[in-house]
Amino acid sequence: MKVAPLRYDVIFKKAFGKPDLFKALVKDFLHIDNFEIDKVENDKAFYPPVGNVNFKFDLFAEDKKNRIVVEMQHAHYSDTYERFMYYQLCAMVESIASSKNYSFPVTVNTVIFFTRKRTPSSNSGLLEVDFQARDTYDGKVIEKVFGKRKHRLLFVFVNDFNDAYSSKESAKWMQAFSGTLNREVDPKDYANPCISKMLEIIKEDNLTADEHAQMKEEDNQEEAQIEAREEGFEEGERKGRKDGLEEGERKGREALEGAARHFLAIGSLSVEQIASATGLSLERVKSLSEQ
Repeated sequence: MKVAPLRYDVIFKKAFGKPDLFKALVKDFLHIDNFEIDKVENDKAFYPPVGNVNFKFDLFAEDKKNRIVVEMQHAHYSDTYERFMYYQLCAMVESIASSKNYSFPVTVNTVIFFTRKRTPSSNSGLLEVDFQARDTYDGKVIEKVFGKRKHRLLFVFVNDFNDAYSSKESAKWMQAFSGTLNREVDPKDYANPCISKMLEIIKEDNLTADEHAQMKEEDNQEEAQIEAREEGFEEGERKGRKDGLEEGERKGREALEGAARHFLAIGSLSVEQIASATGLSLERVKSLSEQ
């Protein structure tokens, strides 16, 4: 079966923008069985913005009954881990905004899928950051501090699936993610009906013309970023090691800013998306948009 790769933002949102498949990921990666939702929001943003950066979550859903929030994000190769820590913290801060005693009214979970970057761990493709209080003596979680709520930030490196260090369910999802990157999968390899449904959704024959266009635009963004960096480095090498590094950085920065101006002129991308695509700071992209 020919499928669209899940490395594209538009395909990631298409695949998991429906409640049933979103809940399947929540169950198999976060082990939350009772997650009651009837909708999944795309490009979720907080208004007013939390902090100084107005970012968007690719996918966002809230179980109001059980007071659980789950956010999902597809990560680009240039995205830093700190970026998503910031997203997690902002979501936690936003949830507490109306609280009178600083207690968290919901449990916030953020799941980040890396389709290009490899895991920095020698053991597992799943890395978890939680916000529980532990005794430094024996590592025991002390629930009396924050209660039973467990805010989590989960990094999923889909190319590093291993049954020995993750559940069979999550490993199979990671295998499916990784398989789509080659644009062809064998549905017989997956017994999970939710995975089968996801593959059918992103089947090449089921893509719209607009989705194809968005995929091409993402490719253009990535190519512009790579070319801009290579141009800067090549120019730097020609000017010598010391001076070349400085000149290379300047040329690379100018090329990236040129790409950002091009994207701004097109007008189809937000300043946040342009910042992510070019590697420029959000403040610099905003400054360019005002020139």
